[in-house]
Amino acid sequence: MHPLTLLILSACFTAPAHASESNSMDTLLWILGVLSALQALMIGLLQKSRLKYKAARKALKRAKDELESRVQERTDSLRDINSQLSDTLARREIAEDLLKETQDYLHSIINSMPSVLIGVSRSGHITLWNAAAERQIGVSSRVALGKIITEIYEDLPISLSLVEAAIDQQLPQTLENLKQGQGSQATYSDITVYPLVANAAGGAVIRIDDVTLRVRVENMMIQNEKMLSLGELAAGMAHEINNPLAAILSNIQNVQRRTDMTLKASLDIAAEMALDPEKFSAYWQRRELPKLLAHVREAGERASRIVNNMLEFSRSHHRDHTATHIPTLLDNSLELAINSMQLDMGDEITLPRIEKHYQTNLPSLTCSAVEIQQVILNLLRNAFQAFTHADYGAPSNPTIAIHAETDGDWFLLRFVDNGPGMPEDVRRHIFEPFYTTKDVGQGTGLGLSVSYFIITEHHGGSIHVDSTPGEGTEFSIRLPVG
Repeated sequence: MHPLTLLILSACFTAPAHASESNSMDTLLWILGVLSALQALMIGLLQKSRLKYKAARKALKRAKDELESRVQERTDSLRDINSQLSDTLARREIAEDLLKETQDYLHSIINSMPSVLIGVSRSGHITLWNAAAERQIGVSSRVALGKIITEIYEDLPISLSLVEAAIDQQLPQTLENLKQGQGSQATYSDITVYPLVANAAGGAVIRIDDVTLRVRVENMMIQNEKMLSLGELAAGMAHEINNPLAAILSNIQNVQRRTDMTLKASLDIAAEMALDPEKFSAYWQRRELPKLLAHVREAGERASRIVNNMLEFSRSHHRDHTATHIPTLLDNSLELAINSMQLDMGDEITLPRIEKHYQTNLPSLTCSAVEIQQVILNLLRNAFQAFTHADYGAPSNPTIAIHAETDGDWFLLRFVDNGPGMPEDVRRHIFEPFYTTKDVGQGTGLGLSVSYFIITEHHGGSIHVDSTPGEGTEFSIRLPVG
């Protein structure tokens, strides 16, 4: 309590002691003085309190102003930070959109490429699998990504060592014309392994291109070049061979005619020499001289046909094309082929069983019947001889199936046998001039090359061979119906 207040209260409690000694007026005056003092004291206290209040209000106002200023500064700062954050987020969203557009664009490019693209890590884990890989291999990218490539692509034509070599050397590794499959189903691929130069972890991209069409076109061009070369050679050889062949065939015909005892000139000479015509004929037949002469004439005629076929390569000569009934032509050719093989091999050789599969109501084929028959005879003769090849031996049930059918605007002839077949290195050269697997003196190597020329150049068709060692061979000929 304030000291002045204590003093006034003390005076009040001591006033009655003096009241007995003075009159009541003095007491009253004393009380009034005390009250005045109290009033002055209260006024002073109130004034002091008001001054304190005013000072407190001023201090509070200053604190409020300062707080409002600080809040405003913080608010402005937060507003600036929020604005910067909004700008950063906006830029980030724009960058993410651009990144997504770039990724979509790159994925579109990668998936639009016809080449198979497979990204792999050094350990062989798949990091990229484009749409061409999905189509060719039959595995979706969702399944392939993250897996070992040899588990997903079991027939991968390369090993992981090639991938490691590309990564270690930082040089692309390329393999060309890799073959997959056999016969007409065979495909060829070019494979290149590119190292990733910006990948610290090490990786590579495997690119696989289907070059089957390119390889076939290259083989066709090589074959055409060989045909042109053969034409130049044939022109010179044919003229040199034709003259002695003509003399041989003419003399064989003269020998057959002059030994014919039914002719008047032969009978007259026999009478002059006192020679019995019947005994002479019996001797002639018993010694099988007519048969030997027939063989000589047949060989000469075959040689003449070979020469004429060789001349076809050196000049643009086409025999007349007429409407031909193919089943009849096949039957006639088959009969000639059987007779020829029986003469060559003798009766002790069992010929293969023949199956005919002719489509009913086959249309006529506009072609050179003589040339198509020559092709048929070549194919049948090769099939017959394959069954007796010493290196393979004949199958238990030798069979040749002949198919004749139409396929749209094309006429299809197929000759299928279950013989020994041929390895790939033989099949690849089978239509090349002078290429033969027969012993010296048993084949010229021109039969199939001439057949190829007749079908492709003279008739606008195609001929293809499909063969598997130990299973058999199939020759397919496609000719335009018109």
